[in-house]
Amino acid sequence: MAISLSVVLMLGIILVVLIRGGSLKGGPAVVAVLFGFFLASTGMAPSINRFMNSIADTINQISF
Repeated sequence: MAISLSVVLMLGIILVVLIRGGSLKGGPAVVAVLFGFFLASTGMAPSINRFMNSIADTINQISF
């Protein structure tokens, strides 16, 4: 839960920066958000969640 919340927060911040910087206009941003929202309610959601968790675990195992 903490990982998904931090990913959502990070992506939200990136989205705001892109919109404010002019790289991404409001319309495409809304489409991207709606795409993510509807993608989360499909059958692919568990696979995407497992993929993101495996990436987080891999990053977590890297020792500096």
